[in-house]
Amino acid sequence: MRILITNDDGILSEGLTSLERIARTLSDDVWVIAPETDQSGVAHSLTLNDPLRLRQIDERRFALKGTPTDCVIMGVRQVLSEAPDLVLSGINRGQNLAEDVTYSGTVAGAMEAAILGIRSIAVSQAYDWGFSSQISFATAEAHAPALFRKLIDFDLPPYSLLNVNFPSCDADSVKGVKVTVQGHHEQSGLSIDARTDTRGAPYYWLRFQDRGNSVLDNSDLQAIADGYVSVSPLRIDLTAHDLVSRLAGALQ
Repeated sequence: MRILITNDDGILSEGLTSLERIARTLSDDVWVIAPETDQSGVAHSLTLNDPLRLRQIDERRFALKGTPTDCVIMGVRQVLSEAPDLVLSGINRGQNLAEDVTYSGTVAGAMEAAILGIRSIAVSQAYDWGFSSQISFATAEAHAPALFRKLIDFDLPPYSLLNVNFPSCDADSVKGVKVTVQGHHEQSGLSIDARTDTRGAPYYWLRFQDRGNSVLDNSDLQAIADGYVSVSPLRIDLTAHDLVSRLAGALQ
């Protein structure tokens, strides 16, 4: 089995190295193509107005000046002689749940693989950023190999991907695995932090704020809060199928 790994935290990310170790428990044929710099929050963006600069680090490890989506396309269309059997994207520094899935470059890397007809898994490790900037990927490393073997054997339909999040606890405290739906919070999570530079000019940071609890009991948010690994099946198709006939009727 040939595995291609990417991420959105960049080629120097500790989570990327951790995911490489996990991948090598599954296969000896592991390739890495990751962004040269941090691409968090770029979602499913492409680099169309600048060249893609590829830097080879060793035989099967590359850094690309581009997005996670660019990395997957470059791997499949240019670097690898044959398409991979599996794309792993991560391990992201922090959870990718609920509405944040739409912002995530980690999830987008897996999405691009699904579009290209390749089985893919987005992988993230939650941590308590409110108390510490330190994050350990030991929980993901302990549980991912056995879980991924089961997910690889699952009959996943075309244009689908899996979003896996590990809870913020030590490996022995994980309560199990839950299959979840994409949740949503009680309120929006982004705010503007307005500041002034040394010359008196204003500048701004986007930042997340407390968004309250999940409004769905079987959501990815709830599973992580309860200490479970969350596995959410996602689709590329964004159509609101339940609204199609209603909208058609309203336009007649």
